[in-house]
Formats: sequence, C-alpha cells, structure tokens
Amino acid sequence: MEKQNNNSSANNKQTNTTQNFNRQQEKKSKLINPDKLTINHHIYITIAIFSCVFLAMIVFLVVFYCQNSRTLLSNSYNKRESVLMKQNLRGNIYANDGELLAYSVQNDDGTQTRYYPYGNLFSHSIGYASKGKAGVELLENYYLINTDNNAIVRAQNSSEGKLNTCYSITTTFDVELQKIASEYLGNYNGAVIFTEVKTGRILALVSKPDYDPNNIDAMWDSLTASSESSVLLNRVTQGQYPPGSTFKIVSALEYYRENGDNFTKYNFNCSGFYSNGTNRINCFHGTQHGDVDFELSFAKSCNASFANIGMSLNRVKFAQTLDDLYFNKTLPCETASTQSSLIINADTSDYDMMQTSIGQGKTSISPYHLNLITMSIANNGLLITPYMVDNIKDSNGTIVKDYSGQTFGYLITPDEATFLRRLMESVVTEGTATRLKNDLYTAAGKTGSAEYNDLGDSHAWFTGYAPAEDPEVAVTIIVEAGGTGGEKAVPLAKLMFDSYFTRY
Repeated sequence: MEKQNNNSSANNKQTNTTQNFNRQQEKKSKLINPDKLTINHHIYITIAIFSCVFLAMIVFLVVFYCQNSRTLLSNSYNKRESVLMKQNLRGNIYANDGELLAYSVQNDDGTQTRYYPYGNLFSHSIGYASKGKAGVELLENYYLINTDNNAIVRAQNSSEGKLNTCYSITTTFDVELQKIASEYLGNYNGAVIFTEVKTGRILALVSKPDYDPNNIDAMWDSLTASSESSVLLNRVTQGQYPPGSTFKIVSALEYYRENGDNFTKYNFNCSGFYSNGTNRINCFHGTQHGDVDFELSFAKSCNASFANIGMSLNRVKFAQTLDDLYFNKTLPCETASTQSSLIINADTSDYDMMQTSIGQGKTSISPYHLNLITMSIANNGLLITPYMVDNIKDSNGTIVKDYSGQTFGYLITPDEATFLRRLMESVVTEGTATRLKNDLYTAAGKTGSAEYNDLGDSHAWFTGYAPAEDPEVAVTIIVEAGGTGGEKAVPLAKLMFDSYFTRY
C-alpha cells in the first residue's frame, strides 16, 4: 500500500513536472511568437530603408543647393533676392580698363536705381537688371546682390539707413572696340564679336538693334508687345543666318579631309556658273573667274567651283564633319544661345548639296558659332571657351575670384588648321578681303554675301583673325542687308584690328 502511494505520488510529481514544462513552453511560445518576429523584422527593414532615403534626400538637397545656389537665387520665384535688395546696394560693373559700365544709387526712400553710363552701347553684353535680367547682370547676379560686409558693418549700416556694399564685376569688354563696332553698324541691324583666340576673352559684343537699359522699365511693354520684335534678341549668340561664302571654310575642310594634299591638283574653269542636270549655281553677279585652283577658288569665293567641289564630297562623311564642328548641338556659351542648323545625309539631294557647299539653302549659323570655328582655326585647332567676366572684387577692391577661358578641345587637327589658315590668308592677299592689307599687321579671313530673299539681297559677312602668322584676336561680323562682305564687313574688321594693334 505504501509502495502504491509512493508510485502515485511519483506519478503526480511527473504529471506536475510535465504540466509545468508545458506551461513554461506555452509562455515561451507566447513571448517568442515567430509571426511577431517576422513582422518586427519587416518594420525594422522598412524604417531603415526610409531613413536611408530621407538621408539621401537631405544630402542631395544640400549638394544641389551648393552647386546651384547662384541659379536658384536668380530664379524669379525665389523671394530671397528681393530681401537682399532691401539690404544691399547692387554691385558695380566695370570694363577691362576700369570704366564704369553699371552702378546703383540709393534713393531717399531706401530703394535703389540702376544706371548705365553708356546707354545703348552695352545693352546686349551688360544687359539689364529690371523686368528680369540679361547679359552680365544675369550671369553674375549672385555676386552683384551679395555683400562681404561683416556683421558689425551691416549692423551699423542698418542703424544709419544705409545699404551694404556688394561685390563688383570687372568684365573683359574694351570700350573703344565696342564703340567702333556700334558706331559703324549705325542704323544697320547686325552683330559683332571680337575675341582673344588664346585666352577666350570677349573684347567686344555688339548686337543691333539695341535699346537703352536705363529706360527698360518704361520701354518694356513696347519692346515685348509684338512677338516679331527682336530688339531684346542678342544676335551674336541667338541670331540665325545663312552663312553665305563663309561656309566655304567648312566645305574646304571636308574636301581636305577626303583628299589631303591632293587639293593642290584641283582645277576648275569658271564661266560664271555651275550646272548639274537642271540645277544651276551662279557666281556672285555672274562673275567669270576663269581657271582657278583650290586656293584661288577660296580666295575669289567662286560659287561655281565650290558647287563642283560640293558635288564631289561624301555626304555621310560631311555629316560627321558638321558634328565635329558642333552643328545641331548646344554650343559652349555663358549666355543664351541657339544651335546652328544643317542636316546632311546620304539622302541629301544634289541641289541641296550644291547650295550647302556655298553656304545657302537650309544652312543657318549664329555669329558666335562662326567665331568659335574661326578661333579654333587661328589657335591651331584648339578652342578656348569665350568668356565675359575677368574677376570679382569685394568691397575693399580685393580680387576674390578670377576667371579664365576653359580649354574646350580640338574642333579640328593642327594640320587641318594650317591648311585653312593658308586659304584664309589668300583671301586677304589676293581675294575678296584685300582691304585688310596694311603695314601694321597681317590678317586672314573669309568674306561672305548671304542671300536671304528671292531678289538677291544679301547680308554682309566677315570672319577672320590677326596677325596671320601668330593670331591673337578674331572677329566675326554680319551686317544685315549690307551687300557684300568685302565692301561692308571687311572695313569694320580693319577698324577694329587697327584699334587693337595700336593700343595693345
């Protein structure tokens, strides 16, 4: 009986132990629920992902702001500028010799008025700072509205009702060259750009028609009333024109790429026109040039010979040359610019090819783009990007930022540049730009007379550089409805070269 009781007691203990174990396991299972663990794991992963995304967004915004702070500040939707202009006096803008081109004056009521001492002269280069912005006023707006005055000076100015002094801008512009170009164009519409080929400095940039930025507020409605008005258009960088015979630079380059030194064997007899089937190209005013080689065809600007040359070119390869020269591409330019346009392919018709080879037909180019090509030729194929601002100075006159032209790259090879320079020199020595011959310097270039209507009226072009043997400066000129390049554009080039080489 005692043994039975002992067994019963043992069984009860075992049962209790088992029950306790089961209860403990049940508690553990409740404490460590696999489903709950999975859910928590997913929550932690989601939180981590969102944290990383949020952190990445913060980093992106900080980097974006640091890289684009100047652009963001100039945005019309950004009210920060209006706040700064209540505290700071917009900075001065100077020419390369220290001449004052733009400045602001504080009015009695605390507002400020912007003044442009040269009026219309720098309208498209310096621009305006009211009703939006343009030119250098837009390009360097960030510095022009910010001050380097310390907190103590700012506090003192605030207590006295004075505006803080902002940074000042020294441009690359030469007042004398700007005057010569503007006065020569007179009432003609057109564009002029004068650059240093080895540095990229823009010494003159003139676009006509122009306007007086001093009166921009009063004139704004009339300037923008018509969609056909082009007064505010910077014709240097945004104008699009048929290049006329200046495009023979490109046609000659393509011929050289396909034929090399065999260009010396080229010969053509010009009777004043070239025909291919029913298609015909006439020389300007039907001039008969007689027997011409390749160099003389270029120097005399013989349309008939270049139409013949154009028909011999490989159109697919020509398309690649156009691509190399940045046709149909965004140009390296500090301000707003338009793409030059020309499409050549295997399907291009013979007539279009003949027209293209002499710079007519569907071809359009900006003076700025033609100047880039000219700069590259003059600099052994290497292009230095043009720029308009030399430096930024603080309120004490200390330079805080220097600018220089950036190396853009080779548009053409040095060998190709040597070939084109030989041709462009012949234009001055025995061709259509003999007005540039003088004892002060040598020069080279290409003239153009670009027809723009069915009446035979033409724009006058010239693009070139000097000195011919070691180029320093390049100029590109278009005089709208000016006639021939040799008669209307070349004389302006000479005036500007004369001024430069007598002063520098």
